[in-house]
Amino acid sequence: MQAMSYVHGAHETPLIGETIGTYLDGIAARHGQHDALIVAHQNVRWTYSEFLQRVHRLAAGLLKLGLQPGERVGIWSQNCAEWVLTQFATAKAGLIMVNINPAYRRSELEYVLDKVQCSALILSPSFKSSDYLAIVQDVVPEIASSRAGALQSPRLPQLRHIIRLGEASTPGMHNFDNLLEGISSADLAQLEEISAAVQFDDAVNIQFTSGTTGAPKGATLTHHNILNNGFFIGEAMRLSEQDRLCIPVPLYHCFGMVLGNLACVTHGAAMVYPGEGFDPKAVLETVQAERCTGLHGVPTMFIAILDHPDFPQYDLSTLRTGIMAGSPCPMEVMTRVIELMHMEEITIAYGMTETSPVSFQTSIDDPRTMRVASIGRVHPHLEVKIIDVEGRIVPRGEKGELLTRGYSVMQGYWGDPEKTAEAIDSARWMHTGDLAVIDDNGFCSIVGRSKDMVIRGGENIYPREVEEFLYRHPKVLDVQCVGVPDARYGEELCACIILRPGMQASQEEVREFCQGQIAHYKIPRYVRFVEEFPMTVTGKIQKYLLRKQVATDLGLSAE
Repeated sequence: MQAMSYVHGAHETPLIGETIGTYLDGIAARHGQHDALIVAHQNVRWTYSEFLQRVHRLAAGLLKLGLQPGERVGIWSQNCAEWVLTQFATAKAGLIMVNINPAYRRSELEYVLDKVQCSALILSPSFKSSDYLAIVQDVVPEIASSRAGALQSPRLPQLRHIIRLGEASTPGMHNFDNLLEGISSADLAQLEEISAAVQFDDAVNIQFTSGTTGAPKGATLTHHNILNNGFFIGEAMRLSEQDRLCIPVPLYHCFGMVLGNLACVTHGAAMVYPGEGFDPKAVLETVQAERCTGLHGVPTMFIAILDHPDFPQYDLSTLRTGIMAGSPCPMEVMTRVIELMHMEEITIAYGMTETSPVSFQTSIDDPRTMRVASIGRVHPHLEVKIIDVEGRIVPRGEKGELLTRGYSVMQGYWGDPEKTAEAIDSARWMHTGDLAVIDDNGFCSIVGRSKDMVIRGGENIYPREVEEFLYRHPKVLDVQCVGVPDARYGEELCACIILRPGMQASQEEVREFCQGQIAHYKIPRYVRFVEEFPMTVTGKIQKYLLRKQVATDLGLSAE
């Protein structure tokens, strides 16, 4: 009888039945003198004992503001030590941290704060071209005349606290560092009492993932989800307290906070951040200076590091492992990473935010060819099946949609039971929308996407969300966004627009309309004005034909 495309990650190591706060306490007790967090650009170097002390003080400080377990705390910042403290302090205090993409602009910020009803927002003053303070003051102008902690905004009535990073003061806002000051033994005792009541199935994190139907959806993850995923990710990399992992990927994304932070913390390893955002020279300097043993990144990051003119000057001989994820890795890049960066034990990981995120990962023992041609085998304690359009499991080697079930599947999309039911069926299978094949040895390969998601340099862009925004333009009658091939980013976004009768517009006008309103990576690189879209006889737009047509028109090699 032919084997079917069902795999189960049976494993002798049990799942962790603790909260993140409790688990961190135990790690700090065992590895207190080991480095926990190193942030090069902030001159931060904390041992696990020092890190735990700061986490506890921040957690107690957040509770002193009057925040209650279960309330949502947004964080809108580039990579920094305060972000990492917030991740663990909110978990310890039973609060739910809401990750906000640093590239978000006004309309996106307002949407996410309202959607999950954040009670507090922690923000950086600015990053790159974004003036976060000005954007927040535009969203809640009442802040200028408010006392810190007493914000009352008709637009966002749940939002009471704005907490800013940095030494300067802003009217109506708390200063982050002040929250850690004046913490008494009674405050810490209250924290421990609250922490003891937190359950590992409680929500701890909301990550926004764009939807094919428009507005972003808040994937709600529990302590059990992400603590266990981080642990088994670290196990696949064979992390220990001797490891030092360089993390140049963004914290707002699962890649930074789970594959990075939680993989390290669950093994007593050091989290090493080379900068606020990705910079190849900073990565090279940090790996050499800190003698890092691991490095994470999307393929475009590794390419930028390898191609940096100063690459040969740096000693990367301490590297051995890391994760490449976010988009498919070319064999040539993997070969260069292994041979030139000494990362013989680098792994490939696959997953999605809704599954905490990793479902498949290669092993350091897998042949090099399988570490590129596949996404590895199923993670411990998870189930995966591949189904056809009728929902039936297909035989090994046949293509179908990949479904995941197990401890990693999110609670659901915050405040959106209908979207949750579309994604997670009655048997608790998460429908990924990715097309995959599992071979006889259990190795899985992603062969396509049933959804129209565009992956630009590791950033997921859902065309529908951009289309919904462009429909606001007064000259736009209809719009369809598709991905087109790009040598640097893998894909770029192209907006195909049908203008209203009698209207004229330029590509620059459309792109300018997007500036400051949607994240920079969602702004279409190309804009094409068309008379019509290719349609089926039933009136459905044939995006694959549109994609091919646009790529040809632009002189790009269509896949």
